Amino acid sequence: MTSYADRLDQYLAERRRYGGDLASSSLILRPFIIFADAEGDEWITTDLFLRWKDRFGAAGPHTWAIRLSIVRGFATWLQGIDPRTEVPPRGLIPNRQRRQRPYIYTVDEIVRIVTEAARLPSPRGVRGASYATLFGLLAVTGLRIGEAVALDDEDVDLDAGLLHVSHAKNGRCRVVPFLACTAERLRAYRALRNRVLGDLPTAFFVGENGRRLSIHMAGYTFARVRRNIAFREPKAGRGRGPRIHDLRHTMASMTILDWFRSGRDPDREMYKLSTWLGHTDPAGTYWYIEAVPELLQLASERAQRSFGEGEGS
Repeated sequence: MTSYADRLDQYLAERRRYGGDLASSSLILRPFIIFADAEGDEWITTDLFLRWKDRFGAAGPHTWAIRLSIVRGFATWLQGIDPRTEVPPRGLIPNRQRRQRPYIYTVDEIVRIVTEAARLPSPRGVRGASYATLFGLLAVTGLRIGEAVALDDEDVDLDAGLLHVSHAKNGRCRVVPFLACTAERLRAYRALRNRVLGDLPTAFFVGENGRRLSIHMAGYTFARVRRNIAFREPKAGRGRGPRIHDLRHTMASMTILDWFRSGRDPDREMYKLSTWLGHTDPAGTYWYIEAVPELLQLASERAQRSFGEGEGS
């Protein structure tokens, strides 16, 4: 009899061949199959999953809902090998958590953020320039903050107007285009950085010491900038209110909004935006339409017009 551990290795190997993200799957499934092998069950069942949850159930509902989803994926694959395998039902773990509605910054707010970031205390002039350029790049490209700070100098091709993103959330590389005006700002930043620090940095965005900016410090600095322009409540840490990640949401939403206003077909354009944002599933991009009231209204009006034209044909 093949052990669950062997089946798991086969499952992960197959997913790897198709570019699957294995980190979270492996971390969750290995404790589960160790438990399953120890229990001596011959095949996976809903009862086996619930016994595992009862034994190690200290985490909250959201965490267990994620674990359920990953176990379901493994069980579904295993069912093709052993029909006795039972796939636990999708709603077995109630989970009320919903994605937070994005805050969409106005152009004026983004300008104020970038301007204030440039004024940050910066003995050598690098810190302010780094954060102003970083926040501006997030706003116009929709990069995740982790992707932006992970950019090496060689990843930024100013002549071609391309960013080579090698450290994406899903582990896949992609290329993100940018306009000539953005290239001009990035070129000015690189020139200042190299003039002050020399041609030493391997990272594109660096601090006064020449070291790569971190995700944590970028988030903290963004919160400070937002407080300075009276946008956040004056609390310690990152405070409340719109987040740095909402710059990504803003870029995505404004791009889709421009499609509607210019008469382009969002269904045809959505795949381009999904690629730029690094979404593995276009459904993650379509979410912006229902998350932003104005986009939802425009989508509804478009659907009504299409339906009306269909009736008359």
